[in-house]
Amino acid sequence: MAEKPEVVVIGAGPAGLTAGWELVKRDVPVTVLEGDSVVGGISRTAQREGWRFDIGGHRFFTKVPEVEALWHEILPDEDFLMRPRSSRIIYDGKLFDYPLRAGNALRGLGLLEAARCIFSYFWVRVRPPKDQTKIEGWVAARFGWRLYRIFFKTYTEKLWGVPANTIEADWAAQRIKNLSLLNAIVNAVTPKRNQKDITSLIEEFQYPKYGPGMMWEAAADKILERGGKIVFEEKVRAIHHEGGRATGVSTVVTGGYGPGAGAPEASRTDIGSEHHYDADEIVSSMPFSSLVRAMDPPAPEHVLAAANALRYRDFLTVALVVPESAGFPDNWIYIHSPELQVGRIQNFASWSPFLVKEGRTCLGLEYFVFEGDETWSMADDDLIALASKELAALGLVPADQVEGGFVVRMPKAYPFYDSEYKKNVDIMRGWLAEVAPNVYPVGRNGMHRYNNQDHSMYTALLSVQNMVDGTNHDVWSVNVEEDYHEEVSPGYTGNKASH
Repeated sequence: MAEKPEVVVIGAGPAGLTAGWELVKRDVPVTVLEGDSVVGGISRTAQREGWRFDIGGHRFFTKVPEVEALWHEILPDEDFLMRPRSSRIIYDGKLFDYPLRAGNALRGLGLLEAARCIFSYFWVRVRPPKDQTKIEGWVAARFGWRLYRIFFKTYTEKLWGVPANTIEADWAAQRIKNLSLLNAIVNAVTPKRNQKDITSLIEEFQYPKYGPGMMWEAAADKILERGGKIVFEEKVRAIHHEGGRATGVSTVVTGGYGPGAGAPEASRTDIGSEHHYDADEIVSSMPFSSLVRAMDPPAPEHVLAAANALRYRDFLTVALVVPESAGFPDNWIYIHSPELQVGRIQNFASWSPFLVKEGRTCLGLEYFVFEGDETWSMADDDLIALASKELAALGLVPADQVEGGFVVRMPKAYPFYDSEYKKNVDIMRGWLAEVAPNVYPVGRNGMHRYNNQDHSMYTALLSVQNMVDGTNHDVWSVNVEEDYHEEVSPGYTGNKASH
């Protein structure tokens, strides 16, 4: 390009900061606007009284070489730990490997229930569910109805807050590894020399020693060192466009700078005032629905209706301080007991010993909620009491061993995959491409796609290449493969992004 564009990046999460870093490396003037006082978005590391909490858990594993290189460009190698991958399901008081392993699952269920599950597994091969477009039918077709009801139904409905037969199955292939029951049976009677491992599950992953927020705090520092700007606690009020181009962003100041990493130490005195930022190009990781609603002049009614129809699932973590002996080796334990609200429990010490204090660990009980619902609105003390009670009910830690707790709420953690979301996203994409093709949606919420951190980064990296280097990557093709995220097949060369 003959002249460097002036770029505004909305959001300082993985996608926004990746875009910011890629731009300043090319000496492109960039201003990153962040509505919060901390960087990292859902990939931040929350800090309370010397404890550090990963919001949802972030394994640093990717099939995209460019993202792998970017991680190590931002953080030095010595800041990464190699951590063992371990997850289990607790069901009926017993722990099962996750992803499910045939022998482990069937042994744990007992002879009679195992026989029923095997029969159910083979029956769906004769009579598969008619509708496999929803999570329920998709999982049942691959595991059988009994295994689906035991190991998937309850957790899925906790996660989404609606019946599993109403949620689209789009993300299931990437999030749920097939149970190789048939392969296990074949391998049991086949000579070893004729067995072939076509895929392998990752058994360890990289992890920044002080949590994923360490990565994004470093990225923010690097952007500032290269002359980029990061503005905190300003919410986007409007994105202006005319003549088929976006021209700038208006914001409103929402608060003084908080104590979060990456925020300037000085406090602000202009709360409530509005600012304007001219822009030749805009990279947006704000929720796609909010982006469309912020466009000025406003979108037509049918486009606004599509934006208003997009939904999100929200999330909160109750972090409980317990004795070190109360920990477990897993990164996560999935909770399938329908009588309990908790969906998943992290042991932060299993992610990194640098997150916890000597002699104690911290367990993060994860609750999937809708912002404003009864659980979201509970007082922190009541949530800590609920989490302590549920931890004891699982037989993991007696309530009297809980020394204290903290609550971290995260709105819009998961884009909601209802039956209309694809159609609505397409309507919004089409209109935005017509009126402001220089606005680049990126990331999980920015594209309303259940991206992992690496996919979010990749969409930003490719968008910057399109914007500055003149490439023609199809950013919307990132993370569309039906390929299990934590499994690698020989010859895999990374995600698609056609030129």
